[in-house]
Amino acid sequence: MRDLLPLAIALPLLGAFLLRPIGRTMPGLARLVGPLALMASLWVLAAATYGERPVSWTFGGFIAPLGIQFHGDGPGLLLGLAVPLLCLLLWPWQAPRPSRFVEQALYLLLAAAGVGLALSADLFNLFVFYELLAAASFGLGASGANPRAYAAVLRYLLLSAPGSALILIAVSLVYTATGTLNLAQLALVAPQALPPEEAGMAFALILLGFGVKAELFPVNAWAPEVYATAPPRVAALLAGVATKLAALVPLRLLLWVFPGTAALSLVWVLGIAGLVTAEVAAWRARDLRRLLAYSSIGQLGLVFIALAAAPQAGALPWIALALHHLLAKPALFLLTGGWHGGIDGLAGAARRAPLAGGLFVLLALSLVGVPPLPGFWAKYWLLTGLAAQAGPLPLLALTAILVATLIEAAYLLRVVLRLWAPADARSPFPPAPGDRLVAAVLGVALIATVPVMTPLSEALTGIAREALTPPSPPIPSTQGIESQ
Repeated sequence: MRDLLPLAIALPLLGAFLLRPIGRTMPGLARLVGPLALMASLWVLAAATYGERPVSWTFGGFIAPLGIQFHGDGPGLLLGLAVPLLCLLLWPWQAPRPSRFVEQALYLLLAAAGVGLALSADLFNLFVFYELLAAASFGLGASGANPRAYAAVLRYLLLSAPGSALILIAVSLVYTATGTLNLAQLALVAPQALPPEEAGMAFALILLGFGVKAELFPVNAWAPEVYATAPPRVAALLAGVATKLAALVPLRLLLWVFPGTAALSLVWVLGIAGLVTAEVAAWRARDLRRLLAYSSIGQLGLVFIALAAAPQAGALPWIALALHHLLAKPALFLLTGGWHGGIDGLAGAARRAPLAGGLFVLLALSLVGVPPLPGFWAKYWLLTGLAAQAGPLPLLALTAILVATLIEAAYLLRVVLRLWAPADARSPFPPAPGDRLVAAVLGVALIATVPVMTPLSEALTGIAREALTPPSPPIPSTQGIESQ
């Protein structure tokens, strides 16, 4: 099974390139190519997740730095598993016929790049998969097919291009100093080969480069417009998995390659600034899509605060926050398919669709952190980790989280009260049945964690321990694919 793990990336990638040619001659078969490729990828990743971990393997029988190594530990496999699963749930079955196969190919490209980001153990290959993820995101963001969507994606592209340049500069610095980009080898040689100033600069450049996609302050100006203009399922997909995968790379580098870097203070400052500014912007927003977009940026601010705390508090808060956001935020964006526009125009929307209204309340309560919902436990683990640390930045972060939670509760309560206000003739129609169904599935998954929180927290604690251990350097092999 370990030797099959590369298929989790190869099959969606192959499907993305073959989808349109097959669609021209056999459209009925082409409709099945994407779901079958995603299900095969899902099966391979699930088998690896429930097997012996971590799993490392190289291609071509070459050792590093020439060999390409993948590393499947708990966090990587868990987030990798979420990519094809969420792509399947959000699959664009109802896309317009002329653009159907284009959009589905972009879904497959995003799935392949996402799994590659979750599993790659080579810094340059992480950059390559990040670029593939960005390219798929540009196309999906523009699938709204209106001038506002095109302008939003152009802004995203203009921010992403300098971010990519920053990553390449960091890769050049690291390779010049160490002679390798393999993360396992970097974990061994970087502390001695990279002077503290160069290590801090390299990590800061990587943080800002990958931070564009991870909605890190201040390189997140693209997010509100893209989320406001993209179709609900695209917004759900980008907010659900793409941002977490981009944030996983700085976590790995901080724990494996740059422990104790001087740039850690930058992570604290940008995480806190992103959280506070986004929550204030969400409170001021009068459009539901933009409100949820700013809320998403605020939640990613929490993720980066957990990233800054990880060297002392461990990776558990980061993993818990990432998984909670992965379930809650896509469900909320799916509900905006019918409930879009100004918040003042949503009066009575929940009365027309009480199940969707109840689901919105549930998701809002979990985002705020009301016990015993999983959002409470994610924030609790982060707050206790911050409280155990000394220094002004952890204390400032703890204070910012408490203040931001109050602001978050205020604007979400405002939306809930408007949704459940008396209905009138202007009350919007309910979200599409398919969107409500997927949102309900995600909501049920959220509720299902409540009665099993104790064993779930123990499992997540074990996965968080795996995040602390870098991969072992690959060893020579005469076979085509070598597994360890």
